[in-house]
Amino acid sequence: MTVKSLLLAALVIAAPAAAQAPLRADQVAFRALYKELVETNTSLSAGSCTLAAERMATRLKAAGYSDSDITLFATPEKPKEGGLVAILKGSDAKSKPILLLAHLDVVEARREDWTRDPFVMVEEDGYFYGRGTLDDKSQAAIWTDTMIRYKASGKAPKRTLKLALTCGEETTNAFNGADWLAKNKPQLIAAEYALNEGGGGRYDSNGKPLGMAVQVGEKTVQNFQLEATNPGGHSSVPRPDNAITDLSRAIVAVNTHEFAVQFNDTTRAFFGLMAKVTPPQLSTAITTLLANPADATANAIVSQDPQYHSTLRTTCVTTLISAGHANNALAQRATANVNCRMFPGTAPEAVRDELAAAIGNPKVAITLTPPIRPVAVSPPLNPAVLGPMKTLAEKHFPGTLLGLTMSTGATDAIFLSPIGIPTYGAPGLFIDPDGNGVHGLNERIRVTSLMAGRDYLDELVHVLAD
Repeated sequence: MTVKSLLLAALVIAAPAAAQAPLRADQVAFRALYKELVETNTSLSAGSCTLAAERMATRLKAAGYSDSDITLFATPEKPKEGGLVAILKGSDAKSKPILLLAHLDVVEARREDWTRDPFVMVEEDGYFYGRGTLDDKSQAAIWTDTMIRYKASGKAPKRTLKLALTCGEETTNAFNGADWLAKNKPQLIAAEYALNEGGGGRYDSNGKPLGMAVQVGEKTVQNFQLEATNPGGHSSVPRPDNAITDLSRAIVAVNTHEFAVQFNDTTRAFFGLMAKVTPPQLSTAITTLLANPADATANAIVSQDPQYHSTLRTTCVTTLISAGHANNALAQRATANVNCRMFPGTAPEAVRDELAAAIGNPKVAITLTPPIRPVAVSPPLNPAVLGPMKTLAEKHFPGTLLGLTMSTGATDAIFLSPIGIPTYGAPGLFIDPDGNGVHGLNERIRVTSLMAGRDYLDELVHVLAD
């Protein structure tokens, strides 16, 4: 999952946090669906996305979906990493479908590390605790629930709705259901656009909304390997041509290399908003940088914020190092993994060449490490999508500003753009300043956030589909 850091902490918002009220009947039913999903272990090591998909299929069929409306998929070599596509046919064959995308898999969680069992949903002090309560079973449950409620209403949407619940988003080298669908079943998920994770809202420390954002675009993740080799020898006879020395210098060069500032429509809109709500010195620097991305002084000021720095450019950093084969021997091989987050439109080969130039040592080889993901393409700022998001945000969260953000992380949206499906990270779910334990210990979401977000997202789908 992308980290939902919305960069809106400077906004002053008047709306108070919603008080927790007794659940409505429809919310009680949704809670049961959500609980079943959270308590279905979908970690790569011990869980099964296939089982979670089957359980959601059972609920969809109970709501009136036929076998022909639902496609359960898995590959023979990855039987537990399957997923689901469900289709609610629209009344207007000329209107292109909308795809609702969410991933079922979760980051690993060890019981001995958690205060509570990560795969038992616990409601405590106004929160739902459990692995995946936020990332991304909140979204998966909401989309499934919306499909069920739409079917139960007896009224077909104008546009066909497609639901894709997939596996593999959280693990780089795992089978990825969104990637598999795009390559093997593109017509099954074909849509004018998709709604996905990545957007959201941020509370302050007192539970008051600070702002909301729609994710419009994201970076591409690409790993590279640095490798330095040497004949080695006895450690009692050091020599200047040393593999570890060569690699160390290369790592410093990579970690200190600054890629050029870039803007696209999303980041221009984002920084344009930030220029209006940040202190004068930063506001001036942002305005200057928007006018001239090569302005070094403005760049230095804006880039003091780590999130701003990453949003402005491609970034690369060394994450793993391995070297040597014995305590008393000169290393024959030294390797490092470099993790890059590439600005939309950036080819990995161009990044490799720029890193090689920064390293400036032909003894250090740099190669792309599979998987090699598609080049990120940012979706257009489509008013037919963004307009209803803004209108409904004003209705459901009055007084809360809605902005745009480009994720510096990554989601499964990267696999949809190559088959012509622009993907937007829908807002609606709010998180706390500490990130709610996403990818960490004791993951949680406020009950009020989940229920209010469900109402917003459900109405959003209805407005967009009708």
